[in-house]
Amino acid sequence: MKPALLLALAAPIFARASDVPALTAAMKPFADSGEVAGVVTLVADAEKTIHLSATGMADLDSKREMRTDDLFWIASMTKPVTATAVMMLQEEGKLSVDDPVAKHLPEFAALKDAQGNPASITIRQCLTHSSGLAEAGPAEAGLVTLADLTRVVAAKPLQFSPGSQWRYCQSSINTAARVVEVVSEQSFPEFLNKRLFGPLGMKDTSFYPDEAMVRRVATSYARDKDGKLVKVPITFLGGKSISDTNRYPRANGGLFSTAEDYAIFCRMILNRGELDGKRYLSPESVKLMTTVQSGDLQTGFTPGCAWGLGWCVIREPQGVSAPLSPGSFGHGGAYGTQAWMDPVKKRAYILLIQRAGLPNSDGSDIRKAFHQAAAGL
Repeated sequence: MKPALLLALAAPIFARASDVPALTAAMKPFADSGEVAGVVTLVADAEKTIHLSATGMADLDSKREMRTDDLFWIASMTKPVTATAVMMLQEEGKLSVDDPVAKHLPEFAALKDAQGNPASITIRQCLTHSSGLAEAGPAEAGLVTLADLTRVVAAKPLQFSPGSQWRYCQSSINTAARVVEVVSEQSFPEFLNKRLFGPLGMKDTSFYPDEAMVRRVATSYARDKDGKLVKVPITFLGGKSISDTNRYPRANGGLFSTAEDYAIFCRMILNRGELDGKRYLSPESVKLMTTVQSGDLQTGFTPGCAWGLGWCVIREPQGVSAPLSPGSFGHGGAYGTQAWMDPVKKRAYILLIQRAGLPNSDGSDIRKAFHQAAAGL
């Protein structure tokens, strides 16, 4: 038989090899029951994808089936990317995570605590959600740059003494990203595109997807009072197009991506900062980000967790995280997306759905079923 014919016959076998039937089957009931419209799952090791499949619908009205290359709003899965950018600049000696934010952002020199006394926060506190910074309110939703945002946040009193407690804080992560802009002399999207997304080949990851990418974005849904899935907007867009660039790059949760694109980032982290012969971070920086930096502070969002720098760390696996090893790390997103890495098993687990209104997106039944089904891979 000719070699070309052999390759043609083998191609479908290789295409199916990454679909682990037991894992796909574990996701199907969630789509069939209307818990979600559709789902993409991926499991990878440090070198390759082991499993990749799509189940259900990307859009119920048009009956567009979910595809493995569909884009999702990955929301707070953006935060580990932001932390990675900070660590890249620390390695270059351009900042330290223990720097006062005011060293790089002068507006924070006038920061006050709740009693009106002078206060100071560090980049480390921003990345561990222990800064006490206030959030931007609805009136600030129309801000178009991170510089605009940090000026507003710096003018507000702190919610608590820095380092005294853990409180999930969007403005903290955006403040860290603004430091990246000032220190690198680039916009945050430019920095990520030049230093991370471009070199890694993450062509489908962006704050501002173009029109071709928008056509692949999975529709977001929530359940109404009768349990039926209904379309809902992506909250932070304020009715604007996904491709509209007239909004600040939300380093706290503004990225859109695909399972395979985000898996590239995960594999680099699993490889302790290196991928395909190129080093992006030192092993020491990866360890600092992905091990507990929050001390004994009580943190969310599921029991047994603590916080690294921009990453959630599973100190004691239990409940939804029970199949993972102690020391696993990752992050979830508002509409149920999840990405977790197990450094003992050397696996990355990615679950992409677009379901608003989950009581706790990190504690969802679908995440639990996904981890259980993937545990043996």
